[in-house]
Amino acid sequence: MKRYLFVLSRPPHSGAQVQEMLDIILTTAAFDQHVSILLLDDGVFQLKNGQTPEIAGMKDTAAIFKALEIYDVNDIYAEVESLQERGLKPVDLCLPAREFYRKDIAELMKRFDIVFAG
Repeated sequence: MKRYLFVLSRPPHSGAQVQEMLDIILTTAAFDQHVSILLLDDGVFQLKNGQTPEIAGMKDTAAIFKALEIYDVNDIYAEVESLQERGLKPVDLCLPAREFYRKDIAELMKRFDIVFAG
């Protein structure tokens, strides 16, 4: 079994790319692959509590994140500096995320066979 890491750095509701990446994540996980997610930069907003995209006529991608557990996607990582720079704390997220410092991200990525960045 290969280990996949999907790196999300774009904010939620920023276009089709986020939705497409989530579709790839779910498809990969559906084939019993080990899937993890790393949130960097504005990607940390993907898990922010209290999003209401339907007001703007957009899809609620946070709801898809909540379904990840069904697909055994339980390893979600967030860069500490990205959270801090955006005024977020782990309690502001709708799912638990393990925090990694920027200096340790390269070492984290080495644990995976395939890394997708989006």
